[in-house]
Amino acid sequence: MKKNLPLILSICSLVAAIAALVCVFVLPAKTAPAAETGEPVETVSTGTVYFNLDQVLARYDMSIKLQADFEKKAKSVDQEVTRRRTKLENEDKDLADKLNKGLMTRSTAEVKYNELQKKVADFQQYAQQKQAELAEEQQVILNNIANAVMEYVQKYNAQKGYDLVLATQGALLSTPVVTGDAALDITEDLIKGLNEEYNSSK
Repeated sequence: MKKNLPLILSICSLVAAIAALVCVFVLPAKTAPAAETGEPVETVSTGTVYFNLDQVLARYDMSIKLQADFEKKAKSVDQEVTRRRTKLENEDKDLADKLNKGLMTRSTAEVKYNELQKKVADFQQYAQQKQAELAEEQQVILNNIANAVMEYVQKYNAQKGYDLVLATQGALLSTPVVTGDAALDITEDLIKGLNEEYNSSK
């Protein structure tokens, strides 16, 4: 199960990045709303900023906890599937061994073999069901993380008043923002805010 985790996360990250790109805000940077204290909110000279989605997902406490819980459950399911498979393989080996040694009649062996085939079919159905359940659960987790990030970005921008907030990702060559002024990178600010909001809600 864990082998597919990076691929699934990458796909989700891409979807979340696209969703973030669509998040266009038309409030001019120079007319950003004032904070609750009545003091002007500090803004940069441009109306466009960006954040690294990969870093946010890797350091967001909610994402870390949910993924850790999921991996723990996936490992437990994997161990149970392996245990059942091993048991069936041992039964098959034992049946063949007894038949080869003449310790049971062929008619008895045939009955046992049919029973084993039924167990194998039930096991395959069980394994497929658990795999589907894990896939659905992980998708729900990823949706919750993406939704939390999107909602926070919207609240964040309601205070900052940027015209456009871009999400970028990728370590080798980040896209869609390949390079940009470091002053426009709000990644650290978002991570801090997301974690503060998440921890205060627990």
